Amino acid sequence: MLLLQDYGSAFAAMALLVVASAFFACSEAALFSLRAEDRRSLKEGSPVQRAAVHLLDNPARLLMAVLFWNLIANIAYFSLASIVSIRLQELHRHTEAGLVAVASLVILILFGELAPKTIGVMAPRLMSAIVSLPMAASVRLFAPLDPIFSTVHHALRRMLFPTFQVEPYLELADLEQAITVSTPNEELADQERSALQNIVLLSDLTAEELMSPRTQYQTFTPPVSLEDLDGVLPRSGYLLVTEPKSEEIAGAIPLKFLSTIPRNHLEDFAQGVVYVPWCASVASVFDTLNARDFEVAAIVNEFGETIGIVTLEDLLQTIFEDESSRSDRLMATASIRQVGDQLWRVTGMTSLRRLSRTFEVTLPKCKSTTVAGIVQEVLQRLPDPGDVAEWGPFRFQVLESSEARKMLLELELRPNPEES
Repeated sequence: MLLLQDYGSAFAAMALLVVASAFFACSEAALFSLRAEDRRSLKEGSPVQRAAVHLLDNPARLLMAVLFWNLIANIAYFSLASIVSIRLQELHRHTEAGLVAVASLVILILFGELAPKTIGVMAPRLMSAIVSLPMAASVRLFAPLDPIFSTVHHALRRMLFPTFQVEPYLELADLEQAITVSTPNEELADQERSALQNIVLLSDLTAEELMSPRTQYQTFTPPVSLEDLDGVLPRSGYLLVTEPKSEEIAGAIPLKFLSTIPRNHLEDFAQGVVYVPWCASVASVFDTLNARDFEVAAIVNEFGETIGIVTLEDLLQTIFEDESSRSDRLMATASIRQVGDQLWRVTGMTSLRRLSRTFEVTLPKCKSTTVAGIVQEVLQRLPDPGDVAEWGPFRFQVLESSEARKMLLELELRPNPEES
């Protein structure tokens, strides 16, 4: 009691500094523990929740501000603890001086660092919203010092972790040569080379060529519950939620999250989707999804109507599978299958690009991107079973044509298409 009476004001100031240190420690742990889905949820929440996401727009500045103010609080705290301990030493109260030194260190570790960081990691979404406004004010106060610390940070990073300059242009052959030199395993090199070629191909593919057509996926109108699925998981891999009064896709829920959300009002847990035109390259779709941190892109036509979707899984499958096709993903069947001499079975959604690569032929110019589109162009109507269409080096005979627009055709490779 005598110790508190003599140094009560100093201990009160130290308590406030512990609170300040705990605040910055909790802020750092909570804000940098936010996952992608947490950020998406906060971005659509209240103003304080949106402020938390805004702080992460410049993570380097946020981290420097947190560390700076936390360091100031800790230095002031230990300065007061040292003053009290030294004065007790001068009064020959050595036991009390040692007690103050040890207790001050333990209290700061437990209540200024360990406990608040644990709380921030365990409940990042809640704590980020609580600390967002005070933390935003702290970042503004740090702004005059930011250029100095940024310069020092950049200089240390360049000195300790030098990086290569980005090449303005790099040929595919250069990358293939780098893979061959760096990978002794020939089989692994072939896989890497295939993935590299598929990545380059993304800039040539259009969204229309890769998308799952509107008839091949299922949508749900809010309110959505698990009972609406009838025990059958959507083939697209996502539960697609439409706007309340239209069929336009407003959000998507990855099936991997279904076990962690309630049974009712699933639309409240849906991620957003990006809208891209049908003519956009697949590479730009991938960049847009990556920039927005979404997993589903809705493909729209020139009238603004949704005509299909492209998911992150579609993009990854296109990159890492040698013979990826929409028929494999949507219909669980091979898009091109040989059934006889110069005779194949193909699906209507087989892309013309895949047809050209498989048969190593140059195809005539056309507006369509799929086999079904070519048959419709030739016939000038919706095909019926038994219809025959000749185009370029191919002769197509329609075997199946369902109302859901699933088409199966027999393809014959004509040896002399010009003479016939």
